Amino acid sequence: MSEFDRCTGQGYNCTQGQRKSKSKRGELMNISNIIAQMITEMLEDNDYTDIKRNELALSLGCVPSQINYVITSRFTPEHGYIVESRRGGGGYIRIHRKVPFDGDEITQVIKSIGDTIEEMACRTHIKNLLIREAITANEADLLLNATSENCYRELPVKFRDTLRASILKQLLLTIKKVNLNEMED
Repeated sequence: MSEFDRCTGQGYNCTQGQRKSKSKRGELMNISNIIAQMITEMLEDNDYTDIKRNELALSLGCVPSQINYVITSRFTPEHGYIVESRRGGGGYIRIHRKVPFDGDEITQVIKSIGDTIEEMACRTHIKNLLIREAITANEADLLLNATSENCYRELPVKFRDTLRASILKQLLLTIKKVNLNEMED
């Protein structure tokens, strides 16, 4: 049984042309959620999985571009994944689960941000830090509110992501400093 047959046999009900399906819990899911769930399940036992885009699309009754959309929007470095692609007849898309942070998560996020950051990427970094328990729920709320698009709506659009990146970095540095001070006490 192939990896695709194994996954498609686990509660998925996706036939040609069908856009929604029931999840294992009986809720309606759109095709993007089904694709993401399938890929996530493929990664449960391994640190990476190889996907043949056309085969996966055929098994789910969708077009290959939907597979691309899910991979580019949900399996990003901010979400903890590395994606590589091999083109050609035997080509595939390999998705690696990123190795967990092995030290100072806050510093690694600060170094990865750069000069600008969009709100969605910012939110993803904050949620990942919370999941990894590098920040508290209160700190996450503070960061999410301080980097929300609502805070920047009076600014010209071209400056928003630059200011957001600067504020996020400074707040993360402050959180790190406060945490270090608390550890010393």
